[in-house]
Amino acid sequence: MTVPPSPIDWTPLAITVAPNGARRLKADHPAIPLTATELARTAAACREAGAAMIHAHVRRPDGRHLLDADAYREATNAIRRETGGRMIVQITTEAAGLYQPTEQMAVVRAVRPEAVSLAIREIVPDAAHEAEAARFFADLRAGHCLVQVILYDPEDVARYLDLKSRGIIPDGRDVLLFVLGRYTVGQVSAPQDLLPFLSATAEPLPWTVCAFGRRENACALAAAALGGHVRVGFENNLHLADGTLAPDNAALVAQIAAGARLLGRPLAGVDDIRALHAA
Repeated sequence: MTVPPSPIDWTPLAITVAPNGARRLKADHPAIPLTATELARTAAACREAGAAMIHAHVRRPDGRHLLDADAYREATNAIRRETGGRMIVQITTEAAGLYQPTEQMAVVRAVRPEAVSLAIREIVPDAAHEAEAARFFADLRAGHCLVQVILYDPEDVARYLDLKSRGIIPDGRDVLLFVLGRYTVGQVSAPQDLLPFLSATAEPLPWTVCAFGRRENACALAAAALGGHVRVGFENNLHLADGTLAPDNAALVAQIAAGARLLGRPLAGVDDIRALHAA
């Protein structure tokens, strides 16, 4: 198990907001941002609350999930204008049952984002996809893209480490995203769901967590207390720690920022997140 650093050695806590995801709509919560303008306004509010990165999904006019270079460029430019460049824009490659690995990789190559989030089990679903995935990861390294690797269980961690050991994923520093509770009954996460991931991580890579349901805040604070980083937002949870409906994404970010202050852990800015990938 990875041993957390002492408080004086803690890196600043990187808070990412995931404000919309691939599926939720205004019927789920009226403050879910779907357009580039709404994403930009949400990003600015979350930046003021303490987040330094946004995990952005873009949507079709009817609200359906979309992987599209032009839509990502529009959203990225809007977010950068609204936040004055004080927030990293991380695009997603999520398939959501609509896209194949070749399409997921193509949109990243077209956008050339500063940061991307991708799932090993989607980009490299089996051995037949390894050669193209190796070329894709080499492109990401050459473009100095900040790569976040989504891992859903300890077996995904083992697969990631194997791909690295065989050079399919080349040298470079990724941030691992541990998804807590994805396959539990009702998709409800608990802080103890983090422990198997930490036990499976054989090398000291930076990591972050996201969690489903009303214990998102508890899971995030557990991660922060153990030296990890956090992702919160309406993609996975609509409720505050007390169980009431959150008014907006910024309120979820503000909870984590308040918890970080109680832990004595400073909040990361954009340069801290870039350094996390480069260290």
